[in-house]
Amino acid sequence: MREIIFDTETTGFDPASGDRLVEIGCIELLNRVPTGRTFHAYYNPQRSMPAAAEAVHGLSDSFLRDKPLFSHGVEELLAFLEDSHLVAHNARFDFGFLNHELRLCGLPEVSMARMIDTVAIARQLHPGAKHSLDALCTRYGIDRSHRIKHGALLDAELLAQLYIELTGGRQIGLGLAQEEEKRVANMELAAEVAVRPVRPARVFAASAEELERHAAFVATLEKPLWLEEA
Repeated sequence: MREIIFDTETTGFDPASGDRLVEIGCIELLNRVPTGRTFHAYYNPQRSMPAAAEAVHGLSDSFLRDKPLFSHGVEELLAFLEDSHLVAHNARFDFGFLNHELRLCGLPEVSMARMIDTVAIARQLHPGAKHSLDALCTRYGIDRSHRIKHGALLDAELLAQLYIELTGGRQIGLGLAQEEEKRVANMELAAEVAVRPVRPARVFAASAEELERHAAFVATLEKPLWLEEA
């Protein structure tokens, strides 16, 4: 099963009021195990960056000025997403901005049926607790010491670890690894059996000398049981 963990950074909270998506980071999972494939891009929002938003993610107008428009990189993004389920933290926010950008490009929106929200999962598992990404990373012992500011790819990497914990933990990857080890061991054993040399059949019949010695020994026995009358 292929899933994409993704996160976005934006100019604000509401695309309907003119806020735009400025960064997206994606992590590919197969059967809840990261494959190492990622997608990461910055986009020029064609508007100024509010100071409050810049304080969160550190993306300034000068940094984003020479970045491509979303419309110029959308095909590459969609090719990475394919038709996989998309996992995000407070996913309606990220889906809202992604679909807004797709609408501006005249492209179909991503179906909400593909959405998996880790906040909703966390609320079911830990009702009444804090469900921010930071709080959940602390709960599950996920190291975020290198996270100074928000960043789409960095947050997606943290979220990938959290999602694995929320949906079964490290046992998933451990179990797959153990199965792979067994499979490789069986293949090696089969290969060893296939190349094992054929040995000649062992001869178990007594030699003439052995038969002679046996007869001499039997002759020394007094009243052997097999000669007694029933």
